[in-house]
Amino acid sequence: MRLLLVEDNARLATLIRDGLDRQGFAIDWYETIEGAHHARQIGDYDLVLLDLGLPDGEGLDLVTAMRAQMDQTPILIMTARGGLDDRVAGLDAGADDYVVKPFQIPELAARCRALLRRPGNALETVLHAGNVSLNPAERTVCVGDVAVDTAPREVDLLEVLLRRSGHVVAKQSIESALYSMDAEITPNAMEASISRLRKRLSAASADVQIKTIHGVGYALYAPANITD
Repeated sequence: MRLLLVEDNARLATLIRDGLDRQGFAIDWYETIEGAHHARQIGDYDLVLLDLGLPDGEGLDLVTAMRAQMDQTPILIMTARGGLDDRVAGLDAGADDYVVKPFQIPELAARCRALLRRPGNALETVLHAGNVSLNPAERTVCVGDVAVDTAPREVDLLEVLLRRSGHVVAKQSIESALYSMDAEITPNAMEASISRLRKRLSAASADVQIKTIHGVGYALYAPANITD
């Protein structure tokens, strides 16, 4: 899942980005409303995390602009303004949730997952294909009833493929979901992650197959859809 973080406090933004990265989210961070508008023009996001007091204006203006453009991306406001009137104003402007600073990263991650589980959004409770299952909240992978020790990046990769099980996912789309804009991606990083994930699943007797579609991307197939 790719999140847009709009926060002008660099220390807090770093804590949020690092904490949510460990929870399996890819984070793009901007400090201003102008930066957020730019990010939305060049990328797609599953969720926006938004501070209210920003150097170039009021965060609620971004909420209003997004909703006026019929952009229904979930928005979670993070602010020190904890008064009832502030919370009501934020939610009435079109935000989906409101958390008051200071907060703990596990709570923020849980709120993100809750928003993404709402109807029409992207996060299911458990993903399945064949005998493979992945719990996005706990970042755990099982083959049958047996847990498989899987590296964080491989969990992220498997999640992307499971969400589009039976369909080809373009390499660029996978990279966009897994890495923030400023991440340095080595030329063979994706291929190496795919190879490691295949080996882990095979060693655990998974009955799914990850196929390479040369020049396009990858696809994960459940047993009924596997062909030679």
